[in-house]
Amino acid sequence: MKLVAITGSVGCGKTTLANIVKKLGYAVYDIDAWVRRIYHNKEFLAQLGVRFPGSVKNGVADKRFLRNLVFNNKEKLAELEDMIYPFLNKGIRRLVTKKARQDCIGFLDAALLFEKGWDKYCDVIILADVDYEIQKQRVMKRDNVSAEDFERINNIQLKNEDKKVLSDIVIDTDKPLNLLKAEMIAVTKGLEQ
Repeated sequence: MKLVAITGSVGCGKTTLANIVKKLGYAVYDIDAWVRRIYHNKEFLAQLGVRFPGSVKNGVADKRFLRNLVFNNKEKLAELEDMIYPFLNKGIRRLVTKKARQDCIGFLDAALLFEKGWDKYCDVIILADVDYEIQKQRVMKRDNVSAEDFERINNIQLKNEDKKVLSDIVIDTDKPLNLLKAEMIAVTKGLEQ
C-alpha cells in the first residue's frame, strides 16, 4: 500500500481534503476518529478519572474540562498524550504492517503527523494550507472558541510554514469545494502512476 498523509494545522482544511478522497473511494484512516474511540474505552476512562480528577462524569469524558486543563498546563498535556499516543502509534504500525503487501493507496488523516513522527510511515505527504487569519476564523466559528483558545490550540502544533518544507504537495484550501475536489482528483491520479 502506498500510504499518503493528509495533514495541516487546526482549521486549515485537512478534514475537507480527507472527505474528498473518501468520496472518491479511497480508504481514509482518521486519527481523530481513533482518538474519539479511545474516549469510549472503559479502561481508559477509569485511568483518566484517576489521573485527571473531575475529567470523567457519569462514565463520560468531559472534554471541555480536559481541554481547559491541558492547554494551560504543558505537564498535564504531556501526561494525557502519554495515555493516548501509545495506542495511536500501535495502530499506525499495525496499519502499515497489515497493508504492506496490498497494491492500493490509503490516506492517513493526521493533524500531528510531523509532531508525532508518523511521517516516517508515509510515502507522500499532502499539506492542507490556508492563510492564518482564515484559519483562525474557521476554528473560532467551528469550535465556538475565543481567539485566545485558538492560539493555545494552534501553538501546540508545528506551524504550517514549517510543515510546508516537509511536505510533498501543498494545497491551498481557500477555494470553493468543487475546485478542491478537482485538485484532489488530479493529485490522486498522479499518485496512481
